[in-house]
This record gives sequence, C-alpha cells and structure tokens, in this order.
Amino acid sequence: MADIPRFDLDEAIYFLNPFIENHAEGSKERRLFGLAQIALLFIRYRVKGDEFEKFYKACFDTSFTVEVAHEFATREEADQWLASGKAVHTERVKIAGKGFMVVEVSGKFYFMIAPLPEELETDEWKDDSEE
Repeated sequence: MADIPRFDLDEAIYFLNPFIENHAEGSKERRLFGLAQIALLFIRYRVKGDEFEKFYKACFDTSFTVEVAHEFATREEADQWLASGKAVHTERVKIAGKGFMVVEVSGKFYFMIAPLPEELETDEWKDDSEE
C-alpha cells in the first residue's frame, strides 16, 4: 500500500480561506470553496473526524483493482467519446495515463479526477511535509 499522506482536518479547513477570499463575492468559485469548507466543518463538529480519517485512508488503499473501461491518448479524444453519449455514470477511464471517473451531474456527463491504484503508489500523491 502507498504511504498515506498526513491529514489534518483543521489545516484543511483553514487552507481553503485564501481560495475563498481570492474570488469575488457571489461567484461560483467562492461558493464552491465555501461549500467544501462547510463540509469539513460539518465533519469536525459532528465529531466524525475519526470516521472521515478511516474513509480518507481507504481512498489511498491500493490493495484493490479498478476496471478501466476505456483508454484515451488525449483529453480531446476522451471529450469526443464523452459527448457521443456512450458514457456511463461511475465508469472509469484512463486519459493520457491518468485515471478519471465519469460522473453525471444534472443530466450532463463530466470527467472527475480519480487516480488509479498505480498512480497512488507514486510520490506524486505524498504529502510534502512528510519528507
């Protein structure tokens, strides 16, 4: 299993402040960063930090396999496939060697970054403060 980056809930909550403050009042970006911060606060105030930590670590557990339904050399190629209407919600794909998941939001399909197990085993996902 890959080394799991250190996670500090309070650090994550405060880390979002500059991202919130750097966007205009009422902007979609400011609302979404604020929503992420509120979600983390909810976890902390509901005393679910331990449960969230278990979930967080499970996200980095590379002892499982993931079925990749399609591989694309470029993002453009993947976007064309996504627009074709053949995509299925939660389907896993690889684009230029990186893992993504197809997600349906309000009737439209998007790619969400979803690292594959082999990507999680690389140093790219390690917390810099551990080194």
